[in-house]
Amino acid sequence: MVETLNVRLEERSYLIHFGESLEMEIRSAVDKLHATGCKVIVLTDVNLGTKQDAFLSAACGDCPRLVVEAGETSKSLTILGQVLDFLATQKVDRSGALIVVGGGVIGDLGGFAAAAYLRGIDFYQVPTTLLAMVDSSVGGKTGINIAAGKNLVGAFHQPRGVFVATALLQTLPGREFAAGMAEVIKYGLLGDAALFAQLEKSPLTVQSPELSTVICRCCEIKARIVEADERETAPDGGRALLNLGHTFGHAIEQVAGYGIYLHGEAVAIGLAAAARLSQKLGHIKVEDVTRIEAVITAHALPVRLREPLGLEDVLQAMTRDKKVRSGMPRFVVLKSVGEAVTQNGVDPARIAASFREVGAMD
Repeated sequence: MVETLNVRLEERSYLIHFGESLEMEIRSAVDKLHATGCKVIVLTDVNLGTKQDAFLSAACGDCPRLVVEAGETSKSLTILGQVLDFLATQKVDRSGALIVVGGGVIGDLGGFAAAAYLRGIDFYQVPTTLLAMVDSSVGGKTGINIAAGKNLVGAFHQPRGVFVATALLQTLPGREFAAGMAEVIKYGLLGDAALFAQLEKSPLTVQSPELSTVICRCCEIKARIVEADERETAPDGGRALLNLGHTFGHAIEQVAGYGIYLHGEAVAIGLAAAARLSQKLGHIKVEDVTRIEAVITAHALPVRLREPLGLEDVLQAMTRDKKVRSGMPRFVVLKSVGEAVTQNGVDPARIAASFREVGAMD
């Protein structure tokens, strides 16, 4: 059974398709594009397993395919150049389309390439990881990293469609599944106390019968937030709420070195730090912090740094975050479990104390 969710953005609206296996649906979309004379290109990475490769071949047929290295280091100017050169070599014109098959890294890279090439061509997301299914494939944020920080170069470029085939998760390594759960936990914390309570009562696994329902719920939460604030311009709240845990997490990724932590692992530590900051600001109780960290740990995710990072280094990395306003990071904090708000002008001493408690050292 295939279900759909409409992301309502006027002329940029699109459908998210949910199903166990969506080979036929993707193939139908590809055939329709070909019927109009559209050149269709596939971008993926070397981590595509045997079963996923069979899925891709069935879904996309003999579309030209570019395969890049897996991992955060592929979100770079160098690899972006390779993707753009491939599109040009394949003589893709403005009627062309890029189908991006992979996790969050490939989705961000491919989406930005589609935004930049010929000032914008269509692209479709086929996420293969839990993190990409519940978060990065939806909403139109695309980008790459540079030495100064994560996702500092990018564009808003909405996909033409997203295909969430949950059967692809059955071959996902356990560490990657856990990384995706960081974003699921985030959605419960920022806007759905019932979802958080569900995760608290019964940790989600790839075999959980409610997995598909939870994925749909996360996409629904994100879709409604994106519809209200597509380009993160709301002065308070809005799309910025999706950054819960990310201000800390991005600093961890940059200072530790991209690839040391999976994105979801860094976000998990960031959620723990954000919870501690929220408690220091008087919003939630110590018992809430304990609950939050227990749910993170129950899903095989870290709440502390594996190795200490320099406090001054991570604090400096925060100042280069794209969410900085007037030289100060804008934090997403919890008013309660299930409700988040943005907060400016946070006392630097409280930020430092929160980072120390997750393992940063002076």
